[in-house]
Amino acid sequence: MLSFFRRIINSKVGVIVTLGVLAVIAIAFAAGDITGLRSSNTGGLTGGSVAKVGDTKLTIADLRTRAQTEIDSLRQQQPDFDVGQYLAAGGLDRALDQLVTGVSFEQFGHDQGMVISKRSVDGTIASFPAFQGPNGKFDPAAYQRLLSDRKLTDAGIRTDLTRQLMGQQLTLPIGGAAQVPEQLALPYASLLLERRQGQIGIIPNTVGARGPEPTDADITGFYRRNLGRYNVPERRSIRFALVTPDAVKARATPTEAEIATAYRANPARFAAAEKRDIEQVVALDQNTGNGIAARVKGGASLADAARAAGLDASTQTGTTKAAYAAATAPAVADAVFAAARGAVVGPVRANGTFTVARTTIVSQVAGKTLDQARGELSAETAKRKSVEALVALHDQLDDQTAKNATFDELISDAKLTPQTSPALLANGTDPLNPGFRAPPTLQPLLAAAFQAEEGDDPQLVPIGQDGSFGVVALGRVIRAAPRPLAEIRDTVQRDFLADRAHREARRIALAVLAKTNAGTPFAQALTASGLAAPRPAAATRAQLAANPSAAPPALVLMFSMAKNSAKLLEVPGGWMVVRLDTITSTSAAGRPQVVAATRADLARNVGNEYLQQFARAVRADVGVKIDTAAVKRVKADLSGSSGDAGN
Repeated sequence: MLSFFRRIINSKVGVIVTLGVLAVIAIAFAAGDITGLRSSNTGGLTGGSVAKVGDTKLTIADLRTRAQTEIDSLRQQQPDFDVGQYLAAGGLDRALDQLVTGVSFEQFGHDQGMVISKRSVDGTIASFPAFQGPNGKFDPAAYQRLLSDRKLTDAGIRTDLTRQLMGQQLTLPIGGAAQVPEQLALPYASLLLERRQGQIGIIPNTVGARGPEPTDADITGFYRRNLGRYNVPERRSIRFALVTPDAVKARATPTEAEIATAYRANPARFAAAEKRDIEQVVALDQNTGNGIAARVKGGASLADAARAAGLDASTQTGTTKAAYAAATAPAVADAVFAAARGAVVGPVRANGTFTVARTTIVSQVAGKTLDQARGELSAETAKRKSVEALVALHDQLDDQTAKNATFDELISDAKLTPQTSPALLANGTDPLNPGFRAPPTLQPLLAAAFQAEEGDDPQLVPIGQDGSFGVVALGRVIRAAPRPLAEIRDTVQRDFLADRAHREARRIALAVLAKTNAGTPFAQALTASGLAAPRPAAATRAQLAANPSAAPPALVLMFSMAKNSAKLLEVPGGWMVVRLDTITSTSAAGRPQVVAATRADLARNVGNEYLQQFARAVRADVGVKIDTAAVKRVKADLSGSSGDAGN
């Protein structure tokens, strides 16, 4: 989980964690990562500020809002992500760095006479797809709706956008100006061709003796030293009521009068009708149409005749005259439906084209009386009334919510059935009850609850394509906390024994390591401890660089070792002792492709370094002070350690 978080906040395209489509909530430089630029001046500040950047104060509320926005965004991708993981990964410190750097660039740019126009900000907002209506143009209502859903303000978005655009103008030329000469890249390219060969000895946890059964003191001490291992992420229970077509079924039952009205409103639909299957081809000029008609009359199929003219024939199946007229033209429909089955019609001119057609099947469809049509009309009317009733109820509840009605008042007035969920993670699971998973209809309600804060008004959340929705209010919030030892004693005891075995395996591995580095042959040091013979291992740097995330840790370690040395490596299920035997170097002078690729990689790194140095200089020029005590208070507030975390 933490690696997932670090990947997001350190990626070049995501210098900061963004809020949905609002990638502009903080400085986000397309040219590189400039985070981690913490000022060394940490003198105390007065008031509710966490930092002072030039003449601008960043408040505790600013930092808390930024952090909560990032946490909410991460939860959309990883539902079980919690505040503790965010803080452990350094998220709050990075959020503060990004705020400080953004304000620094804004002030520095203004000092240099740079201006971000309102028109530029307007254009950037309008360019976001989430704010565009069906016509592809900016929809103010969609914009205001998202601001309301995310508890943001137009002024706040514009401020962040101004800082982003200012930062882009200042940094894009710097990040793209890096050049690396070939002679500088050559030694780095040669490193990629370096090959290292060695051996790996495996010391599994199972080699150690089990030892005596742990005492109560052993288990309690282990539990206290490893509280994080037994931490349960933040859980939330919700109060909700589902509003489905069944809830408005009584209002949606059609009356005989409504069915009769629907029947009278569709006379053509239930009248007797002639339907035809029609082959046709549309030509752009009369001569082509005449040629096609002649070929068909001479015995060719309409499809072959059309193909010979470079056209394609199409077929209308089971169409009425009215439907065919709508698809072609009234003149064409009149001619085709007046002709006998099999007769060639046309070319008939209409709308600037010439249609040749032939009827292949003629069928007579009997009309339907009201009694015969009652079943389908009843179902259609009931469906329409159900949607109307759901919309009316939704509007009623929405109006009441706008007037600060409580959840209980909404449920009582609408005569809905309230329910309460168990305390769940955002993904609908209960870590204390692994067999439980919330039904799919509950997932949108949980997502809304994890975006809400205690004391927020109830929400109306869509849950289906049929107009169904849910009324949801946040119930109880149980902060992340370790499970009590009494509940998980067996698990803790099992973990204690596994840890003891792991430590015993380490002792054996250290003994092998000491013997090997003292000159004992590696294989002999392993077998003397009752372990299996070592395995050979070899790779080049280029092989590891091709897929760093999948590179075996033992091979990675070999490239940080001295020749004829051994090192210890912890792995799942035990330990490894890695010995490096040989290092084979190769010059890249005769490999121009390798050198060119290395130059490109170095140029990117140099560009990022330029950006980092420039950002540091800007912050120093503007002047930055950070109140470490205020930052600690925000951390404590987010983690819940400043008050009762709940249970």
